[in-house]
Amino acid sequence: MTQKSAGSAAGFCLLKGEMVVADHYFSNKPNSEHRPQQFTFDLRGRSYIFETDAGVFSKSEVDFGSRLLIETFEWPEVDGPILDAGCGYGPIGLSIAPEQLNRTVHMIDVNERALDLARKNAQRNKVENIRIYKSDRLQDVTEEGFGAVLTNPPIRAGKDVVFDMIQTGFAKLAEGGDLWVVIQKKQGAPSAMKEMERLAGSCDVAAKSKGYFILRAKK
Repeated sequence: MTQKSAGSAAGFCLLKGEMVVADHYFSNKPNSEHRPQQFTFDLRGRSYIFETDAGVFSKSEVDFGSRLLIETFEWPEVDGPILDAGCGYGPIGLSIAPEQLNRTVHMIDVNERALDLARKNAQRNKVENIRIYKSDRLQDVTEEGFGAVLTNPPIRAGKDVVFDMIQTGFAKLAEGGDLWVVIQKKQGAPSAMKEMERLAGSCDVAAKSKGYFILRAKK
């Protein structure tokens, strides 16, 4: 088992994983040959054991963008559940859920292999205040009034997909809720920020490091 640590890094998926030939991490059912592995990782002061596999995003460690989002995230002032839109094998949702057991963290992805891993990782790490289910973008999220929506969007799926997740994520927020998006500057952070400003009236850069921006907009 490989030991990894996010340390103090001010460190989706709905569609998250590793691209192989004719097979993407945002595929519904990845065709990659299974290559399961485990690693440990420290997030928000707690150690996690994650099982991963081929066909999912960042299978060897929690990627830097997700770590930056996890470590930067602040709990909203308003009530309501939390949505991890594009959860992959689960690092974002599973690392924040234990901090507020009175809230339910919804974790969605289109990748069925990633969802199976997220369920295993929730059980392995004894995280219970979560709901894990399949959704292509946010199409199958029926609940409204989220206190926060977090996403590390699937850049390789294209701008239309990323913007759809930003728009529908914002629409699902409660009044006063926060939309959190991690995106690299070279992969569209400026245009994503403009879209969030259009929706919310303003958008803050909550953190930036190594070319990654954490964008936050309040409804």
